[in-house]
Amino acid sequence: MITFDKQTQTFHLQNNKISYLLGIEENKYVTHLYFGKKINNYSGGYRYPRTDRSFSPNAANAENRLLSLDTLPLEFPGYGHGDFREPAHNIKLGNGSRVNDFRYDSHEIQTGKPALEGLPALYTEEDDEAQTLIIQLKDAVSQLTLRLLYTIYQDQSAIIRSTQLINESAETVEINRLASQSIDFSSQSLEVIHLNGTWARERQLTREQIHTGIKVLDSKRGSSSHQQNPFVALVDAKTDEFQGEAYGFSLVYSGNHETVIQKDPFDQTRIIMGINSFNFGWQLPVGQTFQTPEVVMVYSHEGLNALSHTYHGLYNHRLVRGKYRLQERPTLINNWEATYFDFNEEKIMNIVEDAKDLGIEMFVLDDGWFGGRENDFTSLGDWVETEGKLACGLENLAKQVHDKEMKFGIWFEPEMISEDSELFRAHPDWALGIPGRERSISRNQYVLDFSRQDVRDNIYQQMTAIFDRVPIDYVKWDMNRNMTEVYSVLLDPAMQGEVAHRYMLGLYEFLEKLTTTYPDILFESCSGGGGRFDAGFLYYMPQTWTSDNTDAVARLKIQYGTSLVYPISSMGAHVSAVPNHQTGRETSLTIRGNVAMAGVFGYELDLTQLTLEEKAEIKEQVAFYKTHRQLLQFGTFYRLESPFEGNDTAWMFVSKDQTEAMVFYFRVLAEAAHPLVTLKLAGLEEDAVYQMDERLVGGDELMNIGFYIDSELHGDYATQRFYLKKV
Repeated sequence: MITFDKQTQTFHLQNNKISYLLGIEENKYVTHLYFGKKINNYSGGYRYPRTDRSFSPNAANAENRLLSLDTLPLEFPGYGHGDFREPAHNIKLGNGSRVNDFRYDSHEIQTGKPALEGLPALYTEEDDEAQTLIIQLKDAVSQLTLRLLYTIYQDQSAIIRSTQLINESAETVEINRLASQSIDFSSQSLEVIHLNGTWARERQLTREQIHTGIKVLDSKRGSSSHQQNPFVALVDAKTDEFQGEAYGFSLVYSGNHETVIQKDPFDQTRIIMGINSFNFGWQLPVGQTFQTPEVVMVYSHEGLNALSHTYHGLYNHRLVRGKYRLQERPTLINNWEATYFDFNEEKIMNIVEDAKDLGIEMFVLDDGWFGGRENDFTSLGDWVETEGKLACGLENLAKQVHDKEMKFGIWFEPEMISEDSELFRAHPDWALGIPGRERSISRNQYVLDFSRQDVRDNIYQQMTAIFDRVPIDYVKWDMNRNMTEVYSVLLDPAMQGEVAHRYMLGLYEFLEKLTTTYPDILFESCSGGGGRFDAGFLYYMPQTWTSDNTDAVARLKIQYGTSLVYPISSMGAHVSAVPNHQTGRETSLTIRGNVAMAGVFGYELDLTQLTLEEKAEIKEQVAFYKTHRQLLQFGTFYRLESPFEGNDTAWMFVSKDQTEAMVFYFRVLAEAAHPLVTLKLAGLEEDAVYQMDERLVGGDELMNIGFYIDSELHGDYATQRFYLKKV
């Protein structure tokens, strides 16, 4: 899959779908040549033309005025030798200089894919399913070594990249930026798609033209954030869901991140992605190595759906790990919107009784079971059961739920601490904070300093004391504020630029230990809903609470945008009460159920307050979802109509063998004299015949002609669902 042509001095990474080409230029600079559809054999003829550009300095020792780093499509650019564009690295040397000149030194090709120390990463199960190219660059003056890692799988349209910096000099250096990847696209008109938002409005799909200048998409919040997901796609102007070129970039990291997109005056586009360089300063002592998170770069020449299929397949099969990797996830009922903090054993067991009768498979006890927690002002950090709140106690509550042949789950927020807590009174220095300054407060809580081993050990011991006593099947791991006053009292002043990343390394160490010690617990990540929905967390927890906003209409956009990169099996999606607690909107159980089925299905309401008719409909929804769960959680997902482009939304699931499919259509607002809507499907077998309702229809007809949506659909928030079975 990886070859090096000595004559043309080019590397060729290829499989049956894609090619990725790099070249070694004169003066040993490594350049990017091509990333795209498979090329069988590269002739070596696509060498960047040499042109004398005014005010573009020539490389040191260049033979003429034609070689300028200012225009060359460099594979990992720096600053200070004539490239005035954004650099992929910024390293402060002992003499105060930030100029480094990394040039090709050597390379090696390995079978398989190396693990990244302390970081989540894709993996292999068989050595021959992937190969890794490691290109070593050196700066002859500073004696720093830069290693660029590239992994290609046999059957995936993806290149996985990361970077290592090795300090082989005689003094400590400071890293202020070290990107995970950089790539230059020459003379190509591109648009950028990114996923931004806020709490309760996450991953809103934004598409815009890339203009000359610099665009930065980032998070400085200490997490991947509601505001800007660590994913972007660069696409051709004509690219849509089913056609056109698309390049995806997904960072496997859960902390501060940064994507820099720069278009230069010659219509060349550079994209750099990695840890956010803002306030980042990592002291790298002599002999030590710094490893960046990895970026999963995906190419598609068949539109955005194909891009998503690659990400979904990779993340389901080679990022998610453990018992639940490809296992069907249970339906659940969560008591949060049913009771908030106001619950007791009787209330909880009444909900459990109704859930059992309706076929729901798991009950999750949310916030309010620990310390003196009757509101959000207190007790975070005191992970000890509140005496008397549940008359039977946690252990017996779990036993009662299990006696109903249901699973039992519980809520934690391990990274947070309340000022009104025994832990804070004993260890106020354990919260992030700057000596002499007051701490900012958010949701009445502070952030624990997870860069500290003693903090992690204490929380781990508290949590495992619960796990070892109470039979728990599921944990909802929450994080309900972002970081401020990012400072650790244990670190020297010169190391305070490391705190945010050390926090993430400490958190990842904690998660690795916890999830491997308790492999039978299904963990779901959460951060006020979708504030930390990223590939880094999927390595430890196979699903994420998609958003605190459970309104079906709002979820159309949230789940549509999320699906661009993250698999359906990773998206928690629940039916909640109406009027909806976030928007006040009233929608039918039918549309709430149909939307939530595009995810890991559950309920977030008080079942005891429902009518008999509502309970009957929920029972039917649960039975239907369980019957088709494999298709809905792990089938191939196609986006058909976008809620970002109009009043209609449609998506569908197709089984891997194309023998069955499920189609969902949603119309948000009713219109008088509504135009007829034709829906064309995708992913079916062209020559097959499918039964759809009472009709027998060919796969080619369904995909090329389509069918009319019911013109008699009435009112706002209308929906239809279709099940297709190959005859």
